[in-house]
Amino acid sequence: MFTVPTIDISSYVELAGAPADRARVARELDDACSTVGFVQVVGHGVDAATIDGLTAALDEFYALPLEVKKRYTRPGENRGYSPPKSESLSMSLGVAAANQMNDFYEAFTVGSERGWYAEKDLPASSYAVNTWPDAAPAFRLGVEAWFNAARTVSRVLLTACTDALGLPEEYFDELTDHSIDALKMNNYTLPEGEIELAGELTGMGAHTDFGILTVLWADQVPGLQVLGADGDWHDVQPADGALLVNLGDAMARWTNDRWRSTVHRVDPPVVDGRIIRRRSAAFFFDGNHDALIETLPGCASAERPGYPPITVAENIDAKLAGMKSGVAPEFADREAQRVMAAR
Repeated sequence: MFTVPTIDISSYVELAGAPADRARVARELDDACSTVGFVQVVGHGVDAATIDGLTAALDEFYALPLEVKKRYTRPGENRGYSPPKSESLSMSLGVAAANQMNDFYEAFTVGSERGWYAEKDLPASSYAVNTWPDAAPAFRLGVEAWFNAARTVSRVLLTACTDALGLPEEYFDELTDHSIDALKMNNYTLPEGEIELAGELTGMGAHTDFGILTVLWADQVPGLQVLGADGDWHDVQPADGALLVNLGDAMARWTNDRWRSTVHRVDPPVVDGRIIRRRSAAFFFDGNHDALIETLPGCASAERPGYPPITVAENIDAKLAGMKSGVAPEFADREAQRVMAAR
């Protein structure tokens, strides 16, 4: 039976967590990352007020008229507003949507800025300045609070991952000290209510995430589906108080697929013939733009020598070009084959 395991990471959130408890979490994390690639994380330390602030920010912005929201678009950049049906995430794997349509969601993206790291000469393409919508005056405060909380959780999880892989404590420090972090906030835009589905609609196309790991808050409604090792799609919803966490391509390549960057998608959330509103906020912890993704110690073998080296920015840029412009990346064959087989 397909299950997404639940892991209590409080021993890593606490500065004085017991070594035995941390060792147990590391073992559970290694098992989950090796088999499913998704975990439900509890004991993460994010308070309810921060989550309430995020949902209020989403509601304030997405309630604006479409023409107002479109004022905050940033064509060709991974920042600002993306209108409904302007992206096709399955094309980040080079797989065209079966219904020949882009995805039925709108999104707003913010992320790391080059000004945060003034001592470094960072490319604006990876560390663009954020857009903040003045038409939604409370949006920035709620989003920034959630961004910082999710950022903290992601780094706690990286510490646990380092232990789970048996690496030195500071192994990833020089690969993540100016990480390209991005928060993509999604709103699924089919109108709530009764519907007759004529053909397949896609809320968000099948894809893998691009970086190290993703921390996801989502409404507890149907929609998210994970592609299991059995080749079937499985429904996943966050448990009470839990955050969903999954690995991205950088970690899968680093571990030479010892850990899984799992294909997932979002179908329109339909319950008893009615569409239910669904919101989500995915925090992508991606690593430094110039960090080299090459096989970690202990993860290569004569039969599986590893992937060709690639930088974090090269991987992200190729995937974004597929998603936003329909230019298929050259190195996504493994994930694309899994998506096609699932059909």
